[in-house]
Amino acid sequence: MIDIHSHILPGLDDGAANLEVALTLARLAVADGIQQMACTPHVTPGLYNNTTAGISKAVKALEGHLHGENIPLKLFVGADIHATPDIVSRLSKGEIPTLNGSRYFLFEPPHDVAPPGLLHLVRGLIGEGFLPILTHPERLRWIEHQYKLIIDMHDAGALIQLTAASIVGKFGSRALYWSERMLDEEVVDVIASDTHHPTRRPPLLSKARDRVSTRMGEQQAEDMTVYTPQAILRNQAV
Repeated sequence: MIDIHSHILPGLDDGAANLEVALTLARLAVADGIQQMACTPHVTPGLYNNTTAGISKAVKALEGHLHGENIPLKLFVGADIHATPDIVSRLSKGEIPTLNGSRYFLFEPPHDVAPPGLLHLVRGLIGEGFLPILTHPERLRWIEHQYKLIIDMHDAGALIQLTAASIVGKFGSRALYWSERMLDEEVVDVIASDTHHPTRRPPLLSKARDRVSTRMGEQQAEDMTVYTPQAILRNQAV
């Protein structure tokens, strides 16, 4: 399987606190059947001011440690990018990274309130050649009141990524309800772990994949955990 959303890089955000934790996350991911992982620390102005250069350096360093520990996990550069008005400019200049240099990137809207102009921003990004992947909409606090906005963004061309733990009920009944609804409405493109911690937010996909397989069929489960993330990292059409 391929995980396109992780906070495994040590010390860059609220994910892995140090190298030891990062290596533990890597081992857990491999044990679960994950062979490739995009390293996607938060890019949140004023809080996590990560850049393409810094993330790339951290990925290269972690790759060296994985090799030294014989952990067979292939890493890719990426970021979990908070929605801001200057996101098009920063992506265009290469200041913040897409996923493996592709036109796809993780797009994180504010958790508590949907900002005005979010759909316009998505359309503008797509118009400039970037394809946003809306991260964990099932966990957004405003989904009940503005679910149509999420569907409108998907209809405009944005992809939708659910958190694996939400699909198996680890984020509670609310996130489970919205996960199942979006799965049933066939608007989900990819599943990812969004791992932050070995126990609280582990890098696990297999149980969610199996749940999707039971609910929707094996092909859909494989698409969401293998073929679509693979196409994203290869900059291919989804």
